[in-house]
Amino acid sequence: MLGYLSHTRVLRLAGLFTWALVSLPLIYTQYAPEEGVAQPAAGEAAWLFVAYLVFGGCYFWLTRGLKASGHTNWYDRTVLLVLTVSALAVSYLSATGLGSILMMVAAGVIPWLLSKRVGIVWLVLSQLAVFPVYNLILGLPLFEALLQSLLYGGFSMFLFVTSLVARQQTQAREEQRRLNAELRATRLLLAESARVNERTRISRELHDLLGHHLTALSLNLEVAGHITEGQAQEHVRQAHTLAKLLLTDVREAVSQLRESGAIDLAAALRPLTERVPSLDIHLEMDEPLNVEDPERAHVLLRCTQEIITNAVRHAGARNLWIRVHREDGQVVIVAHDDGIGGEVDEILPGNGLRGMRERLVQYGGALEVSMRRGEGFRLRASLPGVTNMMLASGPQGVS
Repeated sequence: MLGYLSHTRVLRLAGLFTWALVSLPLIYTQYAPEEGVAQPAAGEAAWLFVAYLVFGGCYFWLTRGLKASGHTNWYDRTVLLVLTVSALAVSYLSATGLGSILMMVAAGVIPWLLSKRVGIVWLVLSQLAVFPVYNLILGLPLFEALLQSLLYGGFSMFLFVTSLVARQQTQAREEQRRLNAELRATRLLLAESARVNERTRISRELHDLLGHHLTALSLNLEVAGHITEGQAQEHVRQAHTLAKLLLTDVREAVSQLRESGAIDLAAALRPLTERVPSLDIHLEMDEPLNVEDPERAHVLLRCTQEIITNAVRHAGARNLWIRVHREDGQVVIVAHDDGIGGEVDEILPGNGLRGMRERLVQYGGALEVSMRRGEGFRLRASLPGVTNMMLASGPQGVS
């Protein structure tokens, strides 16, 4: 059964299961105290269970969609702080080491939120913060209290490292998925380019060889029709008519090859949007969406790839909407996500956006980027269509 679950789902279920089990000794120690031990006040017990429930809620929130790139939102780190404080509150209010167990649960989440160094420091300090419970409240000797804290710290460190390895494996799997998607898209694009090039070659051969020869034959038959008489002239005229019909058929064949020699951009873009973890991509494209120039199709492919990569790694988004359509002779890509966004004056293009802009400008395109806090990231890339240009530069028929 677990084989069908991802690392993050297993981590979430295991943590919630452990958190639920902690409720058993928590209830027992509060409502079935040992003989001679005073029963806690109602208010204190209420705050204890509030802290316990807050921990569960925070853990449920933090594990809602763990990403290999980590949660970059400031409020997720704030929730982690509340998670840690609530675990410590459980220990102090219950006068037990249950908070250390809850901190072991939290240790599985820390690698997904903080860097390794900060996470280790956070983990050690949070476990040592339970030390006064063992020493002052439970009355353990100083050495035993310290040993107890360090023991739980060792268990927590083991869970921290295990979760860190799981995150690295998730990153490797995501990178492999991305490369496979790019490979499939590039392979489809190459296949389409090869098909277009072959059709173009065949149309040129028909135009240059058959077309010119049939034109010369038609002219010669026309001349022969003027210098022959009788029955021979009738046969020459019939041959001239057949040559004209054949020339017309060749022209139509060349035109059809030219018109159908376009790359299906939709077939190349769809593999990029499939099975992207922790991101739902809503792709909308005009049908059909053909591009005659393989190089321009490659530019549009790379732009779409960069849009998806930015949404996964930097935007902290859960949904990405991409629309590809034709507009005034241009192919336009409009994309926006529901990520954290940022201030308008904080847009600092990285290598990805700079590379996208350079590719578009090279072919006469343009890139517009906007971003506002709480409104996500918006992008509009446009590239001039080449249908009219190619038809104008190519042969209109057989001359």
